[in-house]
Amino acid sequence: MRATADQPDFSLGKSKRLIRSSDFASVREKGRTVRGNLMMLGVMVGKDVQSFRAGFVTSRRVGVAVVRNRIRRRLRDIVRLHQADLPQELWIVTIARSGAAHASYQELRDEWLRLAKRASILAP
Repeated sequence: MRATADQPDFSLGKSKRLIRSSDFASVREKGRTVRGNLMMLGVMVGKDVQSFRAGFVTSRRVGVAVVRNRIRRRLRDIVRLHQADLPQELWIVTIARSGAAHASYQELRDEWLRLAKRASILAP
């Protein structure tokens, strides 16, 4: 479904995702990191960034492939739903920690929102 003039585009397609490892490295080097129990949030705002993009990392320490993919899908959905509240000149990397494997969607969403507020990237 495409966005119209009355409704915003809530998709998070490939053009809005960080894919290259050099992009992840840029966020790690030039951005700042906010740490939580279930995840870490790397944020880079500024002149090096052209448009909003998000990346997701789940290492093998988190669990088997099924668990890692579930966590990534949940995190992608959380960012997708809140992207209208984020500035357009922002790259964000969400890194899942091992505790995320046992967390519910609600717990992940609450943690992500808490970290986003701590990083001062959510609109008031």
